[in-house]
Order: sequence, then structure tokens, then C-alpha cells
Amino acid sequence: MGVTARSDAEKSQVIISVDGRFDFSQHKAFREAYKDASGKSTKFVVDLSDASYLDSSALGMLLLLREFVGADPKRVRITGANEDVARVLKIANFDKLFTVG
Repeated sequence: MGVTARSDAEKSQVIISVDGRFDFSQHKAFREAYKDASGKSTKFVVDLSDASYLDSSALGMLLLLREFVGADPKRVRITGANEDVARVLKIANFDKLFTVG
């Protein structure tokens, strides 16, 4: 369980995968995943396919990533959210701030 990041140089993106609970305990690992990768890529994919839960601190972390890359919604894509996680993202209007799908 945790946060991992891998670079896809071919697509010029970094894929950040979250496994298990996406909450404040993942803050440091999530921040390091994109800050360490900032020189390697201009686009980020946050893969939530293995995330079972997210809370308000996870939403805050996603907003910090958005701020880090600039407000361009095309630079951050959120993928793989299960029904419960997708519902939280929709209620928070994150589908208007990010590319979700």
C-alpha cells in the first residue's frame, strides 16, 4: 500500500499510482512523487485504480499537484477511480478542475 511513481518518457508523463487509502498518511510520498519527477515530465496521471478510499486531505493533495503544474487541466489526469472514489471527486467538482476518466 502506498504511492509509487514511474516515468513514461515515450508519452512525456509521470504515472502516480495510489494503492489503498489515499489520505493524509500518503501526503509526503505523494508530494515526493511529483516533485521528484518535475524535471522528467510535463504531464501527470494519477492512477486511482487501486485506491479504496480518499478523504479531504487527498483532495487537497490533488489541488497541490494542480497548483504545482499550473492550472491547465490537461496536465493532470485522474484515472481508474472506483465508484465511491469517483463519487467523491464528482461531489467536489474535481471533474471541472482535472481531466477525470
